[in-house]
Amino acid sequence: MRIVGGRFKGLNLASVGKGDAAAHLRPTSDRVRESLFSMLEGGRFGAPLVDARVLDVFAGTGALGLEALSRGARDVRFVENGRVALKLLSENIAKTRSQDETTVLRQDVGRLGPCSGEPATLAFLDPPYGTGKGASALARLHAGRWLATGALIVWEDNAEATPPDGFLKVEARRFGQTWLTFLQIRDS
Repeated sequence: MRIVGGRFKGLNLASVGKGDAAAHLRPTSDRVRESLFSMLEGGRFGAPLVDARVLDVFAGTGALGLEALSRGARDVRFVENGRVALKLLSENIAKTRSQDETTVLRQDVGRLGPCSGEPATLAFLDPPYGTGKGASALARLHAGRWLATGALIVWEDNAEATPPDGFLKVEARRFGQTWLTFLQIRDS
């Protein structure tokens, strides 16, 4: 696993090894990440990476958030509570020397309180596949004002995601076993 573009391009990230089967640790493949970031940089969604405030939920190794940081995001907040994932995430933040641009929230997304800083303009949501945790996580993020008006949410799962109340599906793409569903908050 490596960073595929931007200022950290080519940097090898910490090896997942056997990972953590109980926590469903499954990093986004380089190929899917490369396709995703080509879409984000291609103008289809405006310029969501430029100076973005990123929220990487179910962050795992942090590959998505760190890729965004590599390509021009202002900062990244990672939400993760898995012991193995937190160790790998810390290693990857150290490898990129991005401690000043990152914050790790070591807790379950279901326990997040209200956002105390600026809300995210770009969010990555990568719940364990097929668990249904994505919809409840989005509801919690929306209720806690973690997402800015007009924020783009990229939801990765093993099926096309159905947007929960308050969200609008912008696009969905399939990459083998992986689906990326792009959402935005509905205008009130």
